[in-house]
Amino acid sequence: MAIAATLWGLCLATASASAQPTYAPHFVSLRHDTVNVRTGPGTQYPVDWVFKRARLPVEAIAEFEQWIRVRDYEGEEGWVHRRLLSPDRWAVVTGSLRTVRQRPSEDSPPVLFAEPGVQGRLLACRDNWCQIEIRARRGWLPRDLLWGVYPHEEFE
Repeated sequence: MAIAATLWGLCLATASASAQPTYAPHFVSLRHDTVNVRTGPGTQYPVDWVFKRARLPVEAIAEFEQWIRVRDYEGEEGWVHRRLLSPDRWAVVTGSLRTVRQRPSEDSPPVLFAEPGVQGRLLACRDNWCQIEIRARRGWLPRDLLWGVYPHEEFE
């Protein structure tokens, strides 16, 4: 009886250890102009809303088989099929009108001004700055003015 109880305890410990989340959240973007967001991971779940903006960045926060749970820049969450997502990095400008600069420095000349909600392709992030391309024009913004990149994430 003691052996059976010990084995049962080991099974429960293994089951709860394997139930721990192992998915590393990361940013991706929408592959198409129209992407259905469902209430659950499968076509049997109803469409909760529809994204209407290709390349919009979303945070992938969980997965179940071929379905990815995503969060958008407004904090809304839902399930999207993996094939509708792209690994390409994009970001959304937050807050108010922002000055995109030639170099990663506050005293660098402006390249353009970006309104909140404008999205651009992320090219690099280092230190506190990210290089972004908006309508074929490249420049730098402080990373805390963008949604679509983590506070300490760096890439070239």
